[in-house]
Amino acid sequence: MATIQITTQDFKEKVFNYETEKDWKYKGELPAIIDFYADWCGPCKMVAPILEELSNEYEGRLAIYKVNTDKEQELSSVFGIQSIPTMLFIGADGEPMMQPGAYPKHILKKIIEENLLTPIKTETEQ
Repeated sequence: MATIQITTQDFKEKVFNYETEKDWKYKGELPAIIDFYADWCGPCKMVAPILEELSNEYEGRLAIYKVNTDKEQELSSVFGIQSIPTMLFIGADGEPMMQPGAYPKHILKKIIEENLLTPIKTETEQ
C-alpha cells in the first residue's frame, strides 16, 4: 500500500472533522502518519521515499497520508503548520502528536513501533 494523498475534504472524512467536532476525535481504524509537505521542499523530498517504504512495511497496520500544504492551505492553517515537513502522528489510542522535521527511517520506525502501534492498555493491565 502506497502513501495516500489527501485533500482537506478527505482529511475531514478519514481523519478528523475540525468543523463539526470541538475535541479531537480520530476517525480512522489504523494508527496513522500525516505528512504535511510541499513539492518544492528539499527535506520533504528526502522523506517521501522513506514514507513509501514504511507504508509497504506496515501495510494493514498503519496508514500514511500526505497533505500538500500549497494546495491544502486551509488544513495547514488549522493545524498551524509553520515549517515543513511536519508530521502528525496518530497512535493506536487515537491521540495526536505533531512533530516538525525530516527524520531518518530508523527514527520513524522507532516512533511507529513505540508510539503508534502500541496497543491501548486496559484498566486491568495498568
